[in-house]
Amino acid sequence: MPVQRDQWRGRSPERGGAPGRMGEIIAASRHRSERSLGSPALAVPRAAVAGDDVSAWRREGALGPFLPMLEQLLLEAVEDAGLVVALADAEGRLMWVDGDRRTRARVADMGFVPGADWSEPSMGTSAPGTALVVGDAVRVVEEEHYAPAVHPFSCTAVPIRDLDSGGVLGVLDVTGGPRAASVQSLALLRAAALAVESEFRMRTIAGERRGRPHRAPTAREEGEDGLALRLLGRGVGAAAPEIATGGGGAIRLGLRHAEILALLSRRPEGLTSGELGALLHEDGVRPVTLRAELVRLRQVLGAGGLEGLLRSRPYRLAPSLRSDVDRLLAEVDRGAHRRALRRYRGPVLPDSAAPGVVDLREQVRGTLREALLANGGAESLTDWLGIPGNEDDAEALLALLRLLPPRSPKRSAIRARLDGLGRNVHATPPGLG
Repeated sequence: MPVQRDQWRGRSPERGGAPGRMGEIIAASRHRSERSLGSPALAVPRAAVAGDDVSAWRREGALGPFLPMLEQLLLEAVEDAGLVVALADAEGRLMWVDGDRRTRARVADMGFVPGADWSEPSMGTSAPGTALVVGDAVRVVEEEHYAPAVHPFSCTAVPIRDLDSGGVLGVLDVTGGPRAASVQSLALLRAAALAVESEFRMRTIAGERRGRPHRAPTAREEGEDGLALRLLGRGVGAAAPEIATGGGGAIRLGLRHAEILALLSRRPEGLTSGELGALLHEDGVRPVTLRAELVRLRQVLGAGGLEGLLRSRPYRLAPSLRSDVDRLLAEVDRGAHRRALRRYRGPVLPDSAAPGVVDLREQVRGTLREALLANGGAESLTDWLGIPGNEDDAEALLALLRLLPPRSPKRSAIRARLDGLGRNVHATPPGLG
């Protein structure tokens, strides 16, 4: 929704100077900052990416290819205004900072440099971090910043989105003196963001037409603008299951709590105590034991600011929480199997033996696998076979062999793998030789 001029200024004249929409955004952000950081003194940027690694990380990021475009669109105007422009990824990590030399030196003193984490959970209220949380343009003027070191500066930020999924790819920001918070700065950023969004869409379409995924998406690119329950590939030896809360924040979950949330996320109508217990253990779970576990889960959610997410009678989740499993299955349903494959980082809670989770794990893997066998190209099947645990999928190997060109160097390795699995390739129908 476009930000109107009075809303952008943060004051509403018809209310006699009461905070307008932008003022409400800042107030809500300050409240979140107090809750997560506790004190402005703790709002200090951390190095999320080491200086020596920034260049490689920037090249590999979703927005890395668009830096030359942004330099051409923004740099001259920003330098003339005595400002700096910055690009952050979907987690609030600064990829690029450039502009007026003096201003660049001043903001570097407060840690506004490539590789630094400027998400709201790290820095409190700031334009780039808060824009990622609210998913819209944000302007922060001087003392409205949570961190005291940022009080001399003003800034404006605008999210960049994947126009197809709606997910946030990153955020553009201008920082400096009062001109950074002007309507002109907002218009400049919006135009640049739109240019990147359009070019990103064209490159994505071109990549999909060639039959290969564009790249592994970030959490925010996947449409996880609100609460996102992450279950795929989460467990021992990998990232823990978690609820992403926006702006790079997350609530880590133990296995039992992740199992409960996974099961409830697939049953929006809710589950009784007996139903939930049967899905958690083959012998069921005693009601008193389950109630105690749910109390602990509510405490974990409450500590993360998610009071009310878990509801009772029957046990169910607020509709604001969606899981990566829900999104993957929805993508398969609408035929977007390449997007679903990018999302599939591994099985659902691979360490869980809960009967309901085991069934869900098999459903997700089987649904995606069948879609790829029916409609996947050679690149998609190659990516599927590259996922740990899938390397001996004989049907996928045979399907890939059918699709590869006769002189492909991959064919001999696939035949050898099939021979090792006891599948006689030469006895298969014509077209596989």
